[in-house]
Amino acid sequence: MFRAILFDLDGTLVDSERAYAEAMARALRKQRSIEIAQAERDFIIGRSWVDIHAHLCRVHPGLDWDRDQLIAATVAEAEAVLEEIGLCMLPGAAAAVRRFAHLRRGLVTGSARAEVSRALRALDLDAEFEVVVAAEDVSTSKPQPDGYRQAAAALGVACRECLVIEDSVAGIAAGLAAGARVVAVRAGNFHGMDQSAAHRVIDTLDQLTPELLTHLVW
Repeated sequence: MFRAILFDLDGTLVDSERAYAEAMARALRKQRSIEIAQAERDFIIGRSWVDIHAHLCRVHPGLDWDRDQLIAATVAEAEAVLEEIGLCMLPGAAAAVRRFAHLRRGLVTGSARAEVSRALRALDLDAEFEVVVAAEDVSTSKPQPDGYRQAAAALGVACRECLVIEDSVAGIAAGLAAGARVVAVRAGNFHGMDQSAAHRVIDTLDQLTPELLTHLVW
């Protein structure tokens, strides 16, 4: 049986990626006179800061920020953006996390720790996760499995004893590569990414129940 459940954040529990895309665009415009195209905003959906920073440096060779500087500048702008448009919590998110209090629970995300803290406060889930693996904690991003492996190790469980909850192609691939079972959630998949590689696809987190897990064990 499963001993741990590992959640992704953006696109799974909350929809904040588009807000952070706007915050990043404002930061680059104000501080580096760099205008980013819609394609670059869209690029951040389902991707970690590792990939986002690398992509921006390729497209804008004059960008002299390292990844941490890009994150810090974006987070600083995000407060105003989120006040304007709000943080969208996806259906059933908080209830789903609490529903599995009998399992070890972790969060594995390509978001920065400041983003994670803001989202968990909004969801009132600050105390629910034993382990949080954020962008600053790994050198590689999804689809590499490092984040999920790190979370499982920190929880003291094997990856094959973990259930991963994701929305993106890269996240699903990361969970599979780690050796976990993967459930994909359609609700936050705004760009219609292919989720067929997951062991099960559900519409919302309301459908993530203990009964569902009995059909996913090895």
